[in-house]
Amino acid sequence: MRSLRARLLLVSALVLAGFFALTGVALDQAFRRSAESTLRDRLQGHLYALLAASDLNANNRLELPVELPEPRFNLVGSGLVAEVSDARGTTVWRSRSALGVKLDDAVSPALGERVYTQDVNGQTPARLMLSFTTRWEDSARQPRLYVFHVAERLDVHEAQLQQFRHSLFIWLAVATLLLLAIQALILRWVMSPLRQLAQNLSEMEAGRAQTLHGRYPAEIQPLADNFNTLLASARAYLQRYRDALGNLAHSLKTPLAVLRSSVDAKVPAEELRAAVQEQLQRMNEIVEYRLQRAAAAGRTAMDTPLPVAPAVQKILGALDKAYAGKSVRAEIDIAPEVVFRGDEGDLLEVVGNLADNAYKWARSRVQVQAHNGSAGRELILRVEDDGPGIPPDQVERVRLRGVRADASTPGHGLGIAVVQEMAELYGGELVISRSDLGGAAVEVRL
Repeated sequence: MRSLRARLLLVSALVLAGFFALTGVALDQAFRRSAESTLRDRLQGHLYALLAASDLNANNRLELPVELPEPRFNLVGSGLVAEVSDARGTTVWRSRSALGVKLDDAVSPALGERVYTQDVNGQTPARLMLSFTTRWEDSARQPRLYVFHVAERLDVHEAQLQQFRHSLFIWLAVATLLLLAIQALILRWVMSPLRQLAQNLSEMEAGRAQTLHGRYPAEIQPLADNFNTLLASARAYLQRYRDALGNLAHSLKTPLAVLRSSVDAKVPAEELRAAVQEQLQRMNEIVEYRLQRAAAAGRTAMDTPLPVAPAVQKILGALDKAYAGKSVRAEIDIAPEVVFRGDEGDLLEVVGNLADNAYKWARSRVQVQAHNGSAGRELILRVEDDGPGIPPDQVERVRLRGVRADASTPGHGLGIAVVQEMAELYGGELVISRSDLGGAAVEVRL
């Protein structure tokens, strides 16, 4: 069964059926016990009424009035009968309703004891009988024992039980069906966001929509948001590669045109060699920059938080070896819980470019700091050195591709530009200022 709605309805039906079945059995048993207790109490009340109406006559014989207070004792076939016997088992009195009825008068309880028995002989309806032994003193003050029997037919009692059971299970069945119908409506309402989600996905497959639109419940909205972010990241990633290829082709046009013109002009060999070397270096810089730009993964919805400190230590360890002759002392101020939510390659690219510039310009000291902001969703990375720094009028220039603050220092002038575009890719910014160490301070927010 592949439908969640069908599964929930089936489980609900089984649970409700089991619950109401147990409830019905429990109520049936409770009603049966209550009805039996009521029947016994009623027989006991009839017994007390007979005892109150009984007395010894002048001949010391027990007698009861012709018309008893309970009319059913006076009506033949009413189902309620009474009988009194003496100590020898001889019947001394019977109610009118006992005509044609034979009670089991062999029951002889002890004095003052109440005994309930059920008379079932297969020919007449079963009866519940209460027997009670009492004692009277005659005129000679001699004790006389009498056994009172009061019985009532159980067929009426059983009919009441059957009627109650029938009504109970009918209403429980109706309640089950009603609750199932309500449950089905509730499930339809609860599942409506999933149907909307499936419909939006179908629209996306058909090309009628680009994202999952609309508002969803709190449990589904993060899924829709992450899916939209993932789609946007995939589209941006593809667009970056398309743009990179287009920009690369466009950027290579000028060096190729220079080479073609140099060949067509039939310049001397030395001049041609110099022109080729210059344009090859420029083409190499263009290709390197465009590859770095296109390889930036950017932020996605499924990023795993990456610890920043190990990445920084890895980069600085490599730079310590590369710049071993400068004896640069690197200081790292990054707590272990500081993380970056993005691609590890992007983080290494940013740290590597900024740290490489700092080592290149530093006299003896480099400091790297990082911390999280915006509830852990933002990484703020700051790299400082004690070098000459960047003049304020050069800050905007060094952000441009291929521009260096000092042309005498080796490099392509791509590091700051790559970090600048990486910050924009992650919705952040790059800030260049003066460091307390005396050199440049570059802060990037990702």
